[in-house]
This record gives sequence, C-alpha cells and structure tokens, in this order.
Amino acid sequence: MATLKFDAQAIAEDILKKSGGKENISSVAFCTTRLRLTLKDNSLANLEGIKAIDGVMGLVQQSGQVQIILGPGNVNKVATKFSTLASINIGEVDEVTLRKEELKAKNSTPFKLFLRKISNIFIPLIPGFVGCGIIYGVAKLLESLHIISGNSYNILYLIGKSVFTYMNIMIGMNTAKEFGGSITLGGAIAGILSAPGLSKIIINGKNLTPEEGGVIAVLIACALGASLEKKLRKIMPSVIDLMVTPTLVLLIIGVGSLYIFHPLGAFLSNNLTWLVNTLIERGRFVTGAILSATFLPLVMTGLHRALTPVEVSLLKASGLDLLRPILAMAGAGQVGAAIAIYMKTKNKKLKNVIASALPVAMLGVGEPLMFGVTLPLGKPFITACLGSVLGGAYVAMMNVASTGIGLSGLPLMLLIPAGSVIHYLIGTLLAYAGGFLLTYFTKWEDMPDGLESAMDNPLSEIMKV
Repeated sequence: MATLKFDAQAIAEDILKKSGGKENISSVAFCTTRLRLTLKDNSLANLEGIKAIDGVMGLVQQSGQVQIILGPGNVNKVATKFSTLASINIGEVDEVTLRKEELKAKNSTPFKLFLRKISNIFIPLIPGFVGCGIIYGVAKLLESLHIISGNSYNILYLIGKSVFTYMNIMIGMNTAKEFGGSITLGGAIAGILSAPGLSKIIINGKNLTPEEGGVIAVLIACALGASLEKKLRKIMPSVIDLMVTPTLVLLIIGVGSLYIFHPLGAFLSNNLTWLVNTLIERGRFVTGAILSATFLPLVMTGLHRALTPVEVSLLKASGLDLLRPILAMAGAGQVGAAIAIYMKTKNKKLKNVIASALPVAMLGVGEPLMFGVTLPLGKPFITACLGSVLGGAYVAMMNVASTGIGLSGLPLMLLIPAGSVIHYLIGTLLAYAGGFLLTYFTKWEDMPDGLESAMDNPLSEIMKV
C-alpha cells in the first residue's frame, strides 16, 4: 500500500487557490483530522477541485465551514502552511463570519445544540480518563502478577483513580461555562453534591450519601444554576450584583440540589447504569450486535454525544465501561471494509486515500475512512457497519470492559483489564473480517473517474448533517 509523498506546502497552495484565494478566506482552524475554512463566498471555491487534490481524503460542508479531511498529523502541517499563505492566524474570525455563525446557530436544532454542549463538557476530561485508565489498568495487572503490592500498588491506584476524585467539580465548572454561567459557581454547586458533609444531612428520614446523585445531578443542577444566574444578572442592579446574584444562585440551587437534584440524579444514575449493564449482560450477542452496527450512523448525526455521560456514569459507578469496547468494533468494521475496497478498486487515487487512512483508522481515528471512502461509495458503509456485528457481539458475550474512555481501535487495549485483552483483540479481528467479507462479496460501484466522482454519490449528502 504505497502512498505518494505528502507535500504540505503544495497541498496548502492548491487548497488556497481552489478556495478562491486569500481574499476569500475569513477564518482558518483545524482539529484532529480536518482543516476548517470559513469562506466569504462559497461560490468562488472549486470544491470538486479541492476533493481531487492528492493528500485530501474527503470534504465536508458543515456548520458554515468547508472542512477538508487530511488526517492526523498531516492536518497540522497543512494548517500551518495555509495560515502563512493566507496571511491569517489560525482561529482568527472577522465580524462578518461571527454574524454568519450566529445565524447558523439559530438555525441549528435545539436537541443537537444541547448534545454539542454535553460533548463540550466531557471532551476536556478525556486526557484524564485516558491517563488514569492506563495507570489503573497497569496497577491491577502488576498486582495480579504479584509484581507489586502494598504501598507501591496503593500509589498507582491513587493516581489511576485521581480523575474521579474531583471529577464532579470539573464537570460542574464545564457545565456552567457551556450554559453561560460563572465557572466558579458551577464548581461550587458541584461541590455541594459531592461534599462529605452530605452524610450529616437528613432528608425524609434518611442520611444523604455524597456523590450518590452522580454525573446527572451535577449536570442538571449546574445547568439550571447557570440559567438562573443569567436571568438574575439581567434584572439585578449593578451595585449589588456581585454580592446578591451568586448568593441567591447558591442558596436556591444548593437547597434544590439537596431536596430535588441529588435524589433525582441518584435515581436516574442508578437505573441508567443498571439498564445498560443489564442489557449487555443479558442481551449479550444481540445487544453487542445492535450497538456496534448502529454506532457510526449515530456519529454521522451527532447523536453519539449522548452516550458520553452514560459511559462516565458507568466508570463512576463500577470503574468499568462495558459500552466502549462494543462501540470500538464499529471502527474495526470500517477497517475491514477498506481493505476489501483496496483489493477490489481500480482507482489509484482511492487506493492512496485508503493507504493513508488505514493506519490511523486502526489506531482509532476512523473519520477519514468513513467520510473519504465508505460513505461516498454507499454500500461499503452499510457492509462495514453490518460486518462490525461479529466483533460487537463477541466482546459483549465475553463481558469485555474498559477502565476509561477517549481511546478506540488498537490503543484501547491499554484500557482493557489484562484478562480481557485477548478477547478484545479477537473481537477486533472478527470485526475486521466481517467488514472485509461483506464488502468484498457485495457488489458496489467503483470510482472510475477519481475520488471526486464518488463524492457526488447521494449518500455524501449525509456528511452535511
């Protein structure tokens, strides 16, 4: 699977030229895999020409941006070169762009905006979940092998569990920020729901349990706290705003947390955790198959964000996440499908795209494969999803769980307890095989005229969701 040499300078120059020149660029940004351009006039851009550039894996028009998929590592290089050529700082946005983005935001559905906020609350916590999860997993492995014990184990255990010590506080601060409130008030409200002193408070004849309300109670209380704060600041005289507003917010939301949000959160968290665990433990094959097959369609619509609080609740309750390994099988199915496409396609550029995207997909970043290969072809996206069922069903049957979130693909093995690593690897290989076999033996239309012709496939419209 040989690839062409990646020339970041040439690609940046070509993208700038086909985007309408530097005068047509309002802002430049990039994420893990995409160069995100906001153009002053989209009609001046040759989008088909951008798709055809060697090194470009796909193109998405979303949230008022032209998002060019380049892949991890490559996107950083191109973004730096592009920023210099366009004479605009990465992240710089002018007033016209801001107004356009505000208009786009008004036209977004409330539910998708809400899910986006939820995602933004938890994304900053992912490095902590990954690092702590790996340390915790290693500690358990070394203890089971009798390599460490006593104080050595306790030190690693403490570090591995540290993300959960103040997790509710961090979630509260992020929630307040996302919903327009003061970060410190969000942290204070979360502190009320996490404080050891809760055990001394008796409500309805029962002592409260610290943190029993879980993540859900914190999300509800801090979101409502931010909303109340914004309303109060609109009517509060500026002379007394600094003293009165935070005091009222903490009193109202604090008392409400004790009598309403804490018990409500406890009820929802306990039942949600029970429901997910029960569905996987009793449904096994069927539950694993359904979750793995439907995960990528959820990713396309943005609905997958709703699963993050569920995973965090599972980790908080038991230290294990049964969902993460099953969902990871969806990406493995895409890998198998891509290998089959590589073997069958006669399109050289498509081969180059697959060769570039396959390694990062195996490492858990499947976006380039999904948007640049399987989705544009149509049927291979479906066969990839169905092929992942083999892996999803297997890891669910073997009760494979992870000790953290934030990783997928082969790196997720770092977060899998030692005794289950082999089963996760078998599940991954099964998903590879399922995606490969279904795609290889299913008839689908190749890309005879280059990658750009495939992007005209009606299924590519899904990418704009």
